[in-house]
Amino acid sequence: MKHARSDYDRIQDPAGLIPADEPVMLFRAQDKHFDRVLRFYRDIVMADHGDPAIIAAVDEHLKRASAWPVKKAPDMPPRS
Repeated sequence: MKHARSDYDRIQDPAGLIPADEPVMLFRAQDKHFDRVLRFYRDIVMADHGDPAIIAAVDEHLKRASAWPVKKAPDMPPRS
């Protein structure tokens, strides 16, 4: 799997379910935009009459992410 950030390369797919060249993006609760990203994703899944289990999972993440005490602007590590 291809991460958007090389410092997240340590996050792996041990079952090998994600193809090596498939782009993957990881958002963290500390990102001040994460709550909005989750709400937007939930809304488009709902508009598409998506799986209620996915919507419930997003809602649970949203509840936990909203309660996360640290919020900051997204950042990238310095390029080497």
